[in-house]
Order: sequence, then C-alpha cells, then structure tokens
Amino acid sequence: MENENQSPVQNNHDAPVENKRQTENKKFLPISILLSAFVVAAAWIYTSGPKATEVVQPVDTVAEQDANSAKELEELEENVLPLDGVTIPIKWGNLGTQMIDAGVIDKEKFEEIYSKRGGFAEDQKKLLYGADNGEIKMTEANSGFLLNLFWAFGLANKNEILEKGPMVNYDGKEPASPAEAMEKAGRFASTGGWSLATSDAMNYYSKYPFVALTPEQQGVVERVSKNIYRPCCGNSTYFPDCNHGMAMLGLIELMAAQGMNEDEMYKIALRVNSYWFPDTYLTIAKYLKEQGTAWENADPKEILGSDFSSGSGFQKIREKVTPPEREEGGGCGV
Repeated sequence: MENENQSPVQNNHDAPVENKRQTENKKFLPISILLSAFVVAAAWIYTSGPKATEVVQPVDTVAEQDANSAKELEELEENVLPLDGVTIPIKWGNLGTQMIDAGVIDKEKFEEIYSKRGGFAEDQKKLLYGADNGEIKMTEANSGFLLNLFWAFGLANKNEILEKGPMVNYDGKEPASPAEAMEKAGRFASTGGWSLATSDAMNYYSKYPFVALTPEQQGVVERVSKNIYRPCCGNSTYFPDCNHGMAMLGLIELMAAQGMNEDEMYKIALRVNSYWFPDTYLTIAKYLKEQGTAWENADPKEILGSDFSSGSGFQKIREKVTPPEREEGGGCGV
C-alpha cells in the first residue's frame, strides 16, 4: 500500500519537467522553420538567378545583332553572288543541238526533268536548241541548268584527261585494255550519275571532238584543272569524278579552246564555283574579310586551290568562322 501511495507523488513531481520541455520545444519550432525557409530560399536564388559571369542581353540587342548579320550576308552576296550574274566569255554556238544529235542529251528526258522545275527560261531554250549562241550569262537562277549543260559537254567531249588520267588510273594501275578503262571510268557519279542521255552514259564518254584543243591548249587545261578543287570532295577537276568536276572540266576546255588566258580562266571558274557552292564561298569570303582581305582582292587561283576549295581545306576554314546562314547548293546529281 505504501508503494501505491508513493507512485502518484512521483508522477506528479515529473510532470512539470515534461511540460517545461514541451514549452521550450514549441518556442524553438518557429525559429527552425524560419531558418529552413531562409536556407531553401537562398539556395533557389543561387541556382536559378543569373550568375555573375552571365550577361542577359536585352531584346533590342539581339534584334540589332540579327540585323547586322542580315546586312553582312547581303553585302557578301553582292560580292560573291551578284544578282546580275557573271558573263562567261565563250561562244556556245550550237553545242546544245550537237549534244542532242549525239545522244549525250536526250531532249525528252531533259525537258521532262525541267518541266518539274518550272520549265526552261528563254535563254535556256536558246542554249539548248539555238544555233548561234554567243557569250553565256550565269546567274544563281540558271546555275543548275548550266551545271547540267557543262556536265554533258565535259563527259562527251574527247579529251586525254578522261582517257589517261585519274578516272582510269585512280588506283595506281593502268588499265590493261580500252574495255577495262571504260569499266573503271564508269564507276563514278560523273559517269554513272548522268541519266539524261539517250542510252548508257559511257557510250558517250570522251567520244566526240566537239571542241578540238591544240597541244598548248591541252597543256593549259591540264595545269588549270589540277588547281581547281570543289568542296564536295578532295579531288581537283583533273579527277572529275562528280558532276561539278566534269562540268568544270568542260568549261575549262571551252575557255582554253577560245584563247582565254589562265588568270581570266581562274576568275571565271571562281565565279562559277561560287554559284554552284554558294554557302561555301560566302563562308570563305567572310573568313577573308575577318582576316582583312576583301573578296574582290583575293587571288582566285589561291581560293580555288586545295587549301580553300577542297573538302578538307574548306572544313578547316569553316572551323575558324561562323558560316552565314544560307541554304547550300545542289548535290552531285542532275
């Protein structure tokens, strides 16, 4: 009984202590919540707010940069891709009808593919069907048409470069027979890819003396073709394994046959390549400008060389400059 009477006394003695602790905990709870909220808020501000190294550009600054980029592109285009085009000082004559008669251009196939592209312009009809064509005017609008026209010419015009050059000995081995030479040459986009002939493209390969060159003129063609590259690959025009290469070879032959000097040939070739690869040469022009050289003061022979115009050369240039935002030219097909 004594123990039973003492137990309530002990419980009553401990109660004030427990109540005191609860009171103290209640006092500290709001402070803890406040401190926690402060820590969370500080962390959120640190992670989501602008850093000291970040510069938040106002909207008008971004718009100004866009306007400057557009103006720069417009200025580059005026120099690299003039709207009035470039005059190629060669007499085309009736080469269009000659190629149609030979079969390297199938009139119906040619018309069909261009009917899907809006049809022929009057100047294009004249080059294809006319008999007394003078100089050729190339613009951005007709550059694709002229690419195909020069491609057909370069493919069919008889030339030693096609018969004895890299097209037949690219592997370091001379073909054992004319048949093997033709088989090797037919493996490329410039030959197998020409689908606008009456029959297989190799039936017209280096077959017709549309333009006969003197030994001196042939030497000019070989020298110049070895120094004109194209950014779609690493080969020079001397190895015309794609449509751009074969077309440029044809153009070089035409220019040499009509007595154009090498400096003038390089100037024309750079203009033509620029229309065929607009994005490439706008980028090169921008790079030159940043290096302190205006496009019109650049050396065409140097720009057409491997360091600038080959696939690998242009890639190195591209890594050093922000390319202008513009659509690229066509690929290696008709």
